[in-house]
Amino acid sequence: MRPYSILFVCMGNICRSPTAEGVFKEKLKNTPLVNSVIVDSAGTTSYHSGEPPDKRATAAAARRGVDLSVQRSRQVEREDFKKFDLILAMDQSNISWLRKNMIAGSVADIKLFLTFGKDLLESEVPDPYYGGRNGFEHVLDLIENASEGLIEYIQKRLENLE
Repeated sequence: MRPYSILFVCMGNICRSPTAEGVFKEKLKNTPLVNSVIVDSAGTTSYHSGEPPDKRATAAAARRGVDLSVQRSRQVEREDFKKFDLILAMDQSNISWLRKNMIAGSVADIKLFLTFGKDLLESEVPDPYYGGRNGFEHVLDLIENASEGLIEYIQKRLENLE
């Protein structure tokens, strides 16, 4: 069976989506899914293509044991819609962009990432770029919560395929 693939998407791919990629990969390490899931991130814009994640996002993640330093920003590509099983947007603006740019033959299921969260008051991961340190910490809290729910979802989905 081919690996299950997930793409996390935000606008610039320097704050939220690389944080989600890093946190989710870290959480996968402690599960039987570690070799069954491919994870990546991208942005809806190319403003920051080739750049590393925001220094504040990197520092906040590092304080929680998550390394974002090897990641580089990239824009969502047409082939991503065929390559990934699940594309998770950080907010409604990203969902709208993804649905508008989805190509014929897409296999990707497009959802808001926080739909996998438990007991959250928010439905979107807020953009911390123009805020202070607390914004990055809050984003990490939301992403950690939704990542746990996403792992449960994938486990159930893969069990049903067996």
